[in-house]
Amino acid sequence: MILRKKLLQALSILGMCSVIIAGGCASGEDSSSKLKEDAAQEEKADQEILDAGGSEASDGGSLGEFSMEDVNGETYTQEMFADHDLTMINVFTTWCSPCIREIPDLEKLSKEMEDQGVQVVGIVLDVAGNADEETIEKAKLLAEKTGAAYPFLIPDAGYLNGRLAGISAVPETFFADKEGNIVGKTYSGSRSFEDWKGIVEKELEGVRQ
Repeated sequence: MILRKKLLQALSILGMCSVIIAGGCASGEDSSSKLKEDAAQEEKADQEILDAGGSEASDGGSLGEFSMEDVNGETYTQEMFADHDLTMINVFTTWCSPCIREIPDLEKLSKEMEDQGVQVVGIVLDVAGNADEETIEKAKLLAEKTGAAYPFLIPDAGYLNGRLAGISAVPETFFADKEGNIVGKTYSGSRSFEDWKGIVEKELEGVRQ
């Protein structure tokens, strides 16, 4: 019951997001005036990014070898990419309202584009280095409430070979090909189903060229 109350609070209280950046939340919970000033200064630039396609260039490279468990204890390795042309990796936290709101759309996207060789994977950033049972249970309940059937992964000790280190705002979404190479662009902030579908189709076309 306590966990359900906490999840309902996360679903309803937008104030838990200390900095709003193109529909996202700061990955920390610092609400200092300095962060607010920085967000205000960058708001125009962030909106221009969204208007231009809502993307930033990714660093590229390979995600390498890794082993992570999902919130249900199932193990995932780099082999998870092999059966799909494109994997959409959505990094989120259980306390970020924009993250939570877009999960049903990501599930819809996962089902609709599965036959085209696309899979969706979530990474629960707020259990990184602190995989307490309460947060994991909250993530399980979140999957149940939003209808998400795609995996919610717990970051490993290496933070996915460093790719997750330094993420300052969530949700953050990036893509990998079937070899586990980072491809396309990195996207900050949440989006609608229609917007994500257009982005995924574009990124899928890129890996098939």
